[in-house]
Amino acid sequence: MGRGSVGNLCRDSLMEKYLMPLFWSSNDYELMHNMSAVMCVFSFTIFVAFGFLPAPYGRYSSTSIGFRINGRLSWIIQEIPSFAVPFLVYVYTDRVMLAVSYPNKILLSLFLLHYFQRTLIFPWLLQGTKPSPILISLFAFLFCTYNGFLQSYYLINVALYPVSWYNDIRFISGILLFFVGMVINIHSDHVLRNLRKPGETDYKIPYGGAFNYVSGANYFGEIVEWWGFGIACWSFCAISFALFSTLFLGWRACHHHVFYLDKFEDYPKSRKALIPFIL
Repeated sequence: MGRGSVGNLCRDSLMEKYLMPLFWSSNDYELMHNMSAVMCVFSFTIFVAFGFLPAPYGRYSSTSIGFRINGRLSWIIQEIPSFAVPFLVYVYTDRVMLAVSYPNKILLSLFLLHYFQRTLIFPWLLQGTKPSPILISLFAFLFCTYNGFLQSYYLINVALYPVSWYNDIRFISGILLFFVGMVINIHSDHVLRNLRKPGETDYKIPYGGAFNYVSGANYFGEIVEWWGFGIACWSFCAISFALFSTLFLGWRACHHHVFYLDKFEDYPKSRKALIPFIL
């Protein structure tokens, strides 16, 4: 696909004055490329940082890193930029210059669909959530703001997919993979929510669906989603986010796997951490 002709939203604006110089960019295409490169560097940094100690939220939450807030509220706050920022990008794009193709709209809709479920549905289904460190929520909020802008600005203002993209194997297979991952992710979350009876607090071994094969079934599903999105978009922006999801959630799944093995003597030994039959 080619670059769109509408990539001039930032002219004579704060974005042109501050954001572009910050990312060594002279135009929108360079801005998206450089922001994606920064995402990749950040991904490997996080991968190294949490290689030995898991990210301190959820079951690994600790009071040693500061004030904590309600887990459900924390989740909503940190995820909502990924859902809200694309709407702001759309609203503040000049109507005369806006020329988003239908493939662009479908791809952006996939991104919004995921975060609609994760922001406005998933938190209200949570049961017995643990308080989350506000510092972790702040970092997640900033990341979701960054990524929400990166993905939506690229799809609204930079990329211009031709109508023939509908028939491209990358578009078709990517969308199928996205929905397969979403189903795995949502079903795995359902399994986890129903492990405990009302009043119970102990951890239990999850069974069913992808949990029969991996300890981090919910993370596996989300990783599959974003690689599907990356393939469908076939862009550095989307692939950089898929890479981040793989490294960050992959480590999380590995830590969960070790947690289960240490806690339960009867934990299924054939079950892998993240990738069925492999890892």
